[in-house]
Amino acid sequence: MKNFGFTVQQPRYIDIDHFDNRLLMYVLEKEPSFNICMSCGCCTATCSAGNVLDFNIRKLSLLIRRGVSDELEKEINKCMLCGKCSLVCPRGINLRNVILNIKKALTKINENEL
Repeated sequence: MKNFGFTVQQPRYIDIDHFDNRLLMYVLEKEPSFNICMSCGCCTATCSAGNVLDFNIRKLSLLIRRGVSDELEKEINKCMLCGKCSLVCPRGINLRNVILNIKKALTKINENEL
């Protein structure tokens, strides 16, 4: 069968029965300002890693809120921690701190400490 480059998209709903919110709760505990993110895209527009790689900070936010930690681990390592996203955020969210806390939380989840 020929491959025409199309794929079947994964469902976009959140399965509440199997939702793992440990990561989200950890990040919100350490950086409560993340809760007021309106996904405006200013962070993604100025991202140095986004200019070079396929990296999107809003995608990280979506993955955290959906509880998808497998994809999140792959994406989070693309960030260069330059801090430009924090400088342009209209809500004043410290996104660099959010990303560092996501990395800490993922480590704790992998070690079954969280």
